Amino acid sequence: MESNMPLWEFIGWAGSVLVIVSLMVPSIRRFRVLNLAGSLIATIYNIYFGIWPYAAMNGVIVLIDAYWLWRLTRDRDEERGYCVLEVDAAAALPARFLDRHLPAITKAFPHFDREALSGAHVFLTLHEDEVIGLFALSADGDTGHILIDYVTERFRDLTPGTFLYNNAELFARLTLTSVTLPVRDAADPMYFAKQGFTTRGDLLVREV
Repeated sequence: MESNMPLWEFIGWAGSVLVIVSLMVPSIRRFRVLNLAGSLIATIYNIYFGIWPYAAMNGVIVLIDAYWLWRLTRDRDEERGYCVLEVDAAAALPARFLDRHLPAITKAFPHFDREALSGAHVFLTLHEDEVIGLFALSADGDTGHILIDYVTERFRDLTPGTFLYNNAELFARLTLTSVTLPVRDAADPMYFAKQGFTTRGDLLVREV
């Protein structure tokens, strides 16, 4: 066993680092994944060295994380409590949201123009009773030009966007068949690619 100690020490430290990092991650899903991985490594480590109380504790944490990851995978979209509410851009709540999150919004959308929201369709994304995002577009015929699609850091696990862009009823009410966004306007074009957007010239485009 002694010759294997350097390897097992590395494994033990790796598990500890993953658990610590998980506590620094705002995303619920990422927290659970990292915490599960770290606790699983710690369980194996403690079993190997016969440290049974810590092995049992970490084993229970693995089961808890696995359960909640299963719940997060199962309870999507409406079951997770998402909804999208159209609001007046000049109303107090969207104005407050913009004021609070403007630095992060301009980082995600470098060319965002707050004045462009006047006359646009503006929506707040809610999770249960918490406002977690802002989405806005301007309509041009059957095409919607996205002005902003922002969610708070804790909910950046793609599910709010999946709920939004799969909301056929919302886009039908706006008589839209596609939405677009200039590639240069998105700091993270991969997010839009994961939501089903394709690149056409200098535009990101998605049929809705």
